[in-house]
Amino acid sequence: MYDYTTIAMYAVGVMVCIGIVFGFILASADKKFAMEENPLIGEVKEALPQGQCGACGFAGCAKYAEAVVLDPNVPPNLCVPGKAEVAAVVAKLTGKVAEATEPKYAHIKCRGGNGIAKLAYEYKGVHDCAAAKIVQQGPKFCKFGCLGFGNCTRACPFGAMSMGENGLPVVNKTLCTGCGKCASVCPNHVIELLPISAKVSISCSSKDFGAPAMKNCKALCLGCGSCMRNCSHQEEGAIKIIDHLAVVNQDICHTCDNATCLTKCPTGAINEMIKGSFKKEENVG
Repeated sequence: MYDYTTIAMYAVGVMVCIGIVFGFILASADKKFAMEENPLIGEVKEALPQGQCGACGFAGCAKYAEAVVLDPNVPPNLCVPGKAEVAAVVAKLTGKVAEATEPKYAHIKCRGGNGIAKLAYEYKGVHDCAAAKIVQQGPKFCKFGCLGFGNCTRACPFGAMSMGENGLPVVNKTLCTGCGKCASVCPNHVIELLPISAKVSISCSSKDFGAPAMKNCKALCLGCGSCMRNCSHQEEGAIKIIDHLAVVNQDICHTCDNATCLTKCPTGAINEMIKGSFKKEENVG
């Protein structure tokens, strides 16, 4: 009779031996054909903030470090979270010139928090914005605003976002690096990156308009055009109404010294910004 225990032990032993042999072969091949990494790549990588946000356009800090060292066409100022300080270090290490770029920060284009934007139904599914959007485009009557389940806060690699008591994300502009990771995971695209020089912002994403829309959310942009008509840079097109929503051209607006548009918005959907923060911390949510 066969001793199955002995046979099993022999089989395991043979497999272990084969694994050791192949492991030795692979290790030898790796050592023989290994390419030495440019030590400068490691230095550049160490200078990066390691957020792995992908704002540079590469798959992580290591890939950007490799590209900026080996490719002369890759500029040293692509690390958005690192800003000018990191760009200067990378430029010095690589012998390149870092052109100045304006810092940006995340801005939430929605004020339809709890009690402001009406609910169409009570959602009891997975606590995830993308999942909630699958069910009738979300639980709110307004299908353009913030869904409020915090995908953006969980995606932020720098801890710059948290959910407020009103059910809307709050941006800590001191910690925000403008990497855009939060914006990339928002299914309703209610997060935009504003330059630090922005004078005004629109805190709404709704394309609904008129009295019916006001019943759904008390804080929406009506698309009435009052801000546009009263804009001191109207002829230059600083504010336009697109799909019933006011849109600010920050390239023009940041030169304005008299934001007359602010006093004309009937719902307060347009806000004045001072160095990346609301001048008035009024919150309808």
